[in-house]
Amino acid sequence: MPLHWTEDRYTGVVTSWDFVRLQVDLIWIFMVFIFRAVDCSQIEVSKHMEMGRQFLSKGQFVDALSHYHAAIDLDPKNYQTLYSRATVYLAIGKSKAALPDLDSVIRLKPDFIAARIERGNVLLKQGDIQQAKADFEAAAKADPSNTEISKKLVSIEKVRQIIDEADAYFGAGDHISAESHYSSAIEVCQWHANLYRNRAKCREKLGDVQKAIVDYRTVTKLLPDSTETFYKISQLYYLTGDVEESLNQVRECLKLNPDDELCFPFYKKTKKLAKMRESLNQLVREERWMDCLDKAMQILKAEKKVENIQLDVYKQTCKCNLKAGHFAESIAACSEVLKYGDPNDLDVLCDRAEAFLMYEKYDEAIEDYQKAVNGHEESGRARKGLLRAQKLKKQMGRRDYYKILGIRKNANERDIHKAYRKKAKEWHPDNFSDENQKKIAEKYFVDIAAAKEVLTDPEKRAQYDNGEDPLDPEQQQGGFQHPFQGEFPFGENGGPFSFQFHFG
Repeated sequence: MPLHWTEDRYTGVVTSWDFVRLQVDLIWIFMVFIFRAVDCSQIEVSKHMEMGRQFLSKGQFVDALSHYHAAIDLDPKNYQTLYSRATVYLAIGKSKAALPDLDSVIRLKPDFIAARIERGNVLLKQGDIQQAKADFEAAAKADPSNTEISKKLVSIEKVRQIIDEADAYFGAGDHISAESHYSSAIEVCQWHANLYRNRAKCREKLGDVQKAIVDYRTVTKLLPDSTETFYKISQLYYLTGDVEESLNQVRECLKLNPDDELCFPFYKKTKKLAKMRESLNQLVREERWMDCLDKAMQILKAEKKVENIQLDVYKQTCKCNLKAGHFAESIAACSEVLKYGDPNDLDVLCDRAEAFLMYEKYDEAIEDYQKAVNGHEESGRARKGLLRAQKLKKQMGRRDYYKILGIRKNANERDIHKAYRKKAKEWHPDNFSDENQKKIAEKYFVDIAAAKEVLTDPEKRAQYDNGEDPLDPEQQQGGFQHPFQGEFPFGENGGPFSFQFHFG
């Protein structure tokens, strides 16, 4: 049955006027609901805006951003909220994120001069000089009396000229002038990746690899998806001899593109060499000196061209040869490092000094230890080594127990006993019939016994190696000169044997 509208119930029939009144009532109810919703939405926007301002004033940028995000979600066309969020982005160094917000602000409110100026500043720092100029010109047109805007326009023209000159110098091969001009341009265009890249190239040409690396690292922050730049940094670290950091950088490249045609083969090469170097360092820590030398040869065969990698290996062979008793080889390796690498390397200076002492080159040892002390005053090893070398030099002319037994200074106890038995047998006084020779042999036989006594006693030997003869009471006064000084008085063979002498 058809419905009819009455004041308090449906009766079955609805007139046209009644229907219109019903529609109007429904629309009115809907509009009231909408207005109330909009009103609530604006209240929420204002609330988030206020919270964002409070956090921003405290420097709590992350919290401020969360409130500005919420406000923009509720009202995407509120240019004030967009501008506030752009301000926070700039405060935390996210200029790329700020630009879209500034673009939206200017699109929604073209006469908002502050946004124009802010966007101009961002574009100028990024090196978009033409667009930055357009923003500052628009701002100057709206506010002709603003001197700061005028200064910006002058700065833009100046930096444009500097960049053009820098490019011209670079093209002409004048890398000193080009580097200087790029540096001046970077003071204005701090986020211009290409300026850093070009300055890095200049610094490479000038041989300042470390500064070039710093510039290329800045490029990776401005252009984080640049595989080419990560590869370049990896190469430069490799050339400096820092294989481990080279490996880290080439891995960053492969994170962006695992199949990169430059980075992948270089990664395999660098990884292999890094593993070999770690093995070498481990052998040194374990004091496996001959294995250390073998591994060093493998690395030198694997990398024959990069000088800094070779020098790093020589630094290890300097020590390993010293500890293995290869003193001439140790001196040669140490000298290579000091000549072509760091001339003040503490360990290398001290290692070479020790090797010089083994050859009784006291002046050379003192010179190395003195240089080590001058460059590293806190080094106990250098100071003690210098004192020891000076004592050993003063000890020259006194009994040399190593020469008396005919052994090297790093001889072990077994070698000492063996040499003692041989010399004692050779120089026993009963072997000589001539009275004068017998007297000399008696004195030398005493020296042989003294050499055995000192060198087989760890404490006495350490004392002797430090420049003090524990069997020489007059040494402190410097008045005793031994007649033989470790030389054989009758040459190599001595006299004829008169009997066989047996030693335990």
